[in-house]
Amino acid sequence: MTQNIDPSLRGSVAIAGAATFGCGKVPGYTDMELLAGAAKRAVADAGLTMQDIDGLCTASVTATMWPMAVVEHLGIRPGFIDGTMLGGSSFIAHLMPAMLALQSGQCNAVLVCYGSAQRSSTFNRREIVASRRMLDPQPYEHPYDPILPPSAYALSAARHMHEYGTTREQLAEVAVAARQWAQRHPGAYDRAPLSLQDVLDARMVSDPLTVRDCCLVTDGGGAYVLVRAERAKDLPRPPVYVLGNGTACWNRQISSMEDLTVTATVDSGRAAFAMAGLTPQDIQVAQLYDAFTINTLLFLEDLGFCKKGEGGAFVENGGIAPGGHLPVNTNGGGLSWGHPGMYGIFALIEAVQQLRGECGDRQIAGVQTALAHGNGGTLSSQSTAILGTAETL
Repeated sequence: MTQNIDPSLRGSVAIAGAATFGCGKVPGYTDMELLAGAAKRAVADAGLTMQDIDGLCTASVTATMWPMAVVEHLGIRPGFIDGTMLGGSSFIAHLMPAMLALQSGQCNAVLVCYGSAQRSSTFNRREIVASRRMLDPQPYEHPYDPILPPSAYALSAARHMHEYGTTREQLAEVAVAARQWAQRHPGAYDRAPLSLQDVLDARMVSDPLTVRDCCLVTDGGGAYVLVRAERAKDLPRPPVYVLGNGTACWNRQISSMEDLTVTATVDSGRAAFAMAGLTPQDIQVAQLYDAFTINTLLFLEDLGFCKKGEGGAFVENGGIAPGGHLPVNTNGGGLSWGHPGMYGIFALIEAVQQLRGECGDRQIAGVQTALAHGNGGTLSSQSTAILGTAETL
């Protein structure tokens, strides 16, 4: 894929506010209430009011016309609306259309927001799965009643192990590293000690993935606010500039992947790095959508942090844990911090907070560049964002 991105877009837009709300287990909240809580916090964090918001990006698994309900609930009248639904990558993919809308003058402040009460919801989980299958038919897979999404990712993990000699221990390293970061985050859902053996001995979900190779199921809302770069300088929070963004999708069903070990991240990452004028070696912290441990290995490889097949070796011996050669998922990720249905927005928020120096015990000193990557479906849509501080402009 070749993308000829206007170079003037680099750094033209900044994230001026970001926040989460109700993350973990919070009975009594709806998806919309969690979204609204995060949205209000993010807008206030940006030093704005809801009346300043004239652009909106949002998506939901359960509602096809979700942006309309969000507009109504928040009481805003946006001139720019994007409700593109690509699964968990949506809220990183929303960056580019929002940037273009801001640069064209279509709007002045874009709110990107999401909420999910999937852990505390009173709805029957089997009914939810059935309704999602009706909305998202996969003709070659659903008739066989697979355990989705775990079995799809297990296919990829098994192929990676066969093709490159990747071991279950190396997959377990990803989960252990995530837990070590979560133990530095007071808001992480699971901070209990976790060893490699704990991961290997855990209940098998879909071979070779145990329950500790799989993300959590939590509630939570997340939101961030985008404005033009010149305006961000006058707002209270340190601006975090969007240096690069790319989105790609090669398939919906896992059975339609040409190679179970190579994802569309190859294209989304290439586009983001080209726009940013940076390389993987320039990235100081990476937030990767870790719905399953295999995700982290695949994305490290496809983004160019290591060669294809070397992801296992890259994460060994605490390579992505605190003190390792690349800090990955410093909040604990979907494996230990939380996973409210679609995790992408939370990866981006953690990148923003690292660049603003707000992460306490998990803060990486002197961070000026960060990468956030979102994944949607079953290794389907991929979106990559590269963010930087003022020093990177």
